[in-house]
Amino acid sequence: MRRRLKPRSNRPHGCIGKAGFGPLFRGRLSRDRRAGHDGAMIDPLLDLTAEIRARVPAPPRGGTTQLLGCVEGFGLFRDAKGLHHRSFAQIAPAEGPWDLSPLIDHTLLKADATGAQIEVLCREALAHGFASVCVNPLWVPLAASLLKGSPVRTCTVVGFPLGASATRAKAFEAEVALADGAQEVDMVLAIGAAKAGDWATVHRDLEALRSAVPAPAVLKVILETCLLDEAEKVRACELAAEAGLDFVKTSTGFSTGGATEADVALMRQTVGPGLGVKASGGIRTYPVALQMVRAGATRLGLSASVAVVQGGTGAGPY
Repeated sequence: MRRRLKPRSNRPHGCIGKAGFGPLFRGRLSRDRRAGHDGAMIDPLLDLTAEIRARVPAPPRGGTTQLLGCVEGFGLFRDAKGLHHRSFAQIAPAEGPWDLSPLIDHTLLKADATGAQIEVLCREALAHGFASVCVNPLWVPLAASLLKGSPVRTCTVVGFPLGASATRAKAFEAEVALADGAQEVDMVLAIGAAKAGDWATVHRDLEALRSAVPAPAVLKVILETCLLDEAEKVRACELAAEAGLDFVKTSTGFSTGGATEADVALMRQTVGPGLGVKASGGIRTYPVALQMVRAGATRLGLSASVAVVQGGTGAGPY
């Protein structure tokens, strides 16, 4: 059996650790053993949610409770009073829904997307406090200009949707996107190489893109999990961690299937709490989005973002 890789920590420089929280949370870290609390879960939860908490350090407005991440049946929540962790086994079915907005990449990757639609996308992301907007490279300059100075990031895709571009073409596409204002890049895995067992080519592709997208820019790799078997998914995740990527991602939304709870859980089990896991493709309702977060996702790629956070049902494949 393959040994699970222990990746580098995903905690950004300057991210608040346990010592930086207020008395309520420090008490829960050290003393709280009431039903539904387990101090042993704190470190994995903090590691898992480090990127989110660094990106959005302020608590939500009064009356809103955010769910930032989940590990082994425990969730890390944030409200106006601060952070707290709870076991889902102790949460009543009537509780929730919780705000997932800080985890959402608000996405529009259709070929026929227009500038006017990108403007709407950005307005919605600003209004709801989404993590980013994810657009095709053509629209990066427009999105970056509309989001400038806000906490909402500009994300784009390269080698999309097949992953079959030459490595140098992917790298150049990524460099242009960063110059145009992108802060996050979602590359597509060299899927054919992975299916052929040519993991050296896959690794070179990942390393080249990491060089083209240096930190603090965020680099994610889309595995297209519907096309890989379990061993291939695990190996791709291991190589992504070895190459220093920030996230592994399930799907483009343009192939034969999208995110599944089982795939998200497998990816999280493989990379541990140190890397992000992004679930994307076919997530159109809040209950499905919540399933992905409970399975270990720390980002959600959604085109139905507004419907999901408002408790409705979205349309479309992504």
